[in-house]
Amino acid sequence: MPRPPRLLTVAVLGLSLLAACRKKQAETAPTPTSGPAPAETCDAACRAARAAAEKAARDSAEAARLRAEAEARERAMAGLKATLAQKVLFDYDMAELSASAEGVLNAKVAILLANTGLRLRISGHADERGSDEYNLALGQRRAAAVKRYFTDRGVDGSRLDIVSFGEERPEATDGTEDAFRLNRRAEFEITAGGDNLVPPKS
Repeated sequence: MPRPPRLLTVAVLGLSLLAACRKKQAETAPTPTSGPAPAETCDAACRAARAAAEKAARDSAEAARLRAEAEARERAMAGLKATLAQKVLFDYDMAELSASAEGVLNAKVAILLANTGLRLRISGHADERGSDEYNLALGQRRAAAVKRYFTDRGVDGSRLDIVSFGEERPEATDGTEDAFRLNRRAEFEITAGGDNLVPPKS
C-alpha cells in the first residue's frame, strides 16, 4: 500500500488541530445573558399614577370618539337638510315634473318616509311673464304636482302643505332666460320634525 505524501499528512494534521481549537473556543466562550429583564418595581403610588394615566388615556379616547360621532351626525343632518331644501325647476308654462325633478324628489321621498314626524311646505313659483292671477294659479299647480308625487309614493299628504307665490318672490330679477328658468320652481321648507332627522335606510 502506497504511503500518503508527507505534505498531505501535514495538512490533515493542521486542519484537525484547527478544528479542535475552534471547538475549544466555542466551549469556553462566555454565554450571553438572555431572558426577560428584571421586573421593575412599582409601589402603591406608582401603581396609582399608572392607573390614573391609563384612565386619562381611555377618557380622552372616548371623548374623541364621541366628538367624531357628533360631527358625523351634524354632517349627516346638514346633508339631509340640503337634500330637502333642493329646488325643482319647471319648463315654461308647465306644471309637469321633468325626469331631473323626479330624481330630486325621490331623494326627498326617502327622507320623508324615514322621518314620519317631518313636515314640509311646498311653495310654487312662476316667472314674471303672464298675469298675476295666472302665475298664482301656475305656482299652485306646480306645488300640487310635487305634493301628488310625494303622496303617490307613500308620504302622508297631511304632512305636506302647499302654497303659491306666483311671481312674487323671484329667484333672479335680470329678465333673462336664465332668470326665468330659475324662477319657474318649487321650493321646500321644513315646518316640523327637522331637528332629529335620521337618514333613509339603504
